[in-house]
Amino acid sequence: MTSLSTAAAAATRLLPSVSISATRLSYRSSVSLGSLRSSPLLSRIFLPQKSSLRRLSTSRIGYSTVSSPKCAASDPEQLKSAREDIKELLKTKFCHPIMVRLGWHDAGTYNKNIEEWPQRGGANGSLRFEIELKHGANAGLVNALKLLQPIKDKYSNVTYADLFQLASATAIEEAGGPKIPMKYGRVDVSGPEQCPEEGRLPDAGPPSPASHLRDVFYRMGLNDKEIVALSGAHTLGRSRPERSGWGKPETKYTKDGPGAPGGQSWTAQWLQFDNSYFKDIKERRDEDLLVLPTDAVLFEDPSFKEYSEKYAADQDAFFKDYAEAHAKLSNLGAKFDPPEGFSLDDSPSKGQPEKFVAAKYSTGKVRILTCSITRILNFCYPFFLHSEMLFGKSNSTYFNLSLFYGCCRTKTEYKYLLLVCCY
Repeated sequence: MTSLSTAAAAATRLLPSVSISATRLSYRSSVSLGSLRSSPLLSRIFLPQKSSLRRLSTSRIGYSTVSSPKCAASDPEQLKSAREDIKELLKTKFCHPIMVRLGWHDAGTYNKNIEEWPQRGGANGSLRFEIELKHGANAGLVNALKLLQPIKDKYSNVTYADLFQLASATAIEEAGGPKIPMKYGRVDVSGPEQCPEEGRLPDAGPPSPASHLRDVFYRMGLNDKEIVALSGAHTLGRSRPERSGWGKPETKYTKDGPGAPGGQSWTAQWLQFDNSYFKDIKERRDEDLLVLPTDAVLFEDPSFKEYSEKYAADQDAFFKDYAEAHAKLSNLGAKFDPPEGFSLDDSPSKGQPEKFVAAKYSTGKVRILTCSITRILNFCYPFFLHSEMLFGKSNSTYFNLSLFYGCCRTKTEYKYLLLVCCY
């Protein structure tokens, strides 16, 4: 930090309207220490500044310009901790597929033709209620809820709606899939009376698979590319006949687990997220791998086939389209608080100082800031003349910096003022 005399000289050079003549700017009325202490302005300066003075003593000036989002839905820090717990759960229980399914089925009830929340369905945590868990398409999902409930109990400021979608996206990523551009802040429905009616989720074996898929997914506002990309998540998991009525009791790929043995998988490596689903559906060489009517139609319908062929040949293209489709699905019907939601990954960490970029204060902003700095220096200079006498030599610099800070209307003014004085 430059000395006070250097700062004053620099300010005079850059801001001609600020004269630093001791004759013109001398304090024209007697100022006692008692009156300084009783000044409303100085009270504003000093009372909040204890932590700032401690930072100044280390010769570092930093500002925390980023705070965690305040919301009535989920707490961001608890969500981050919950994500770590989910990762540990996935490592021990191998429950990636059912977590993906849980998130999908909570969101997949959305109806774009209904505007009111929560009547429109979607990602609102309603799947935690028994009445919806008993829907035929949700068979077995009570097991996913049981696995997540201890995490929900541990992090009470996380909504079920966010927890379901967090578990789903984390399962994809931990299985080797793409990073999902998720946002959070979903509000929960409050009671079972707000659950959607049964019949909004897709069936595995409808009479006309292509028409059925379009009826269900178009109702959600999704298109053919997104239908095919999302179908690719069947690269994870197994179908159990006791739950869905489809698949074999066990195969050479599932008889030994991991996790509870049994069921029939779509792929040989059914806990690895890749594009093998499309390759296996296209080739259909292994009778131990499952192919449902809604899978087979992806290479029969001309529009679906275009994307299926692309994803079978290009895993990167599949990952890109899947990540976008998954994120879109996870937001369907949700009510966010804050309305724009928040990310767990893109926001700077709490307490990180804002990077100072001088260009931000260029052109027209300089004129506005110069007027502000002129006002501040004209007011503060008489105090500077007496600060050493009032507070001692060692403390006068801290007083002057605090006075600058207290007089500035914004942190931008303060940064620009320091820039001027250190010029």
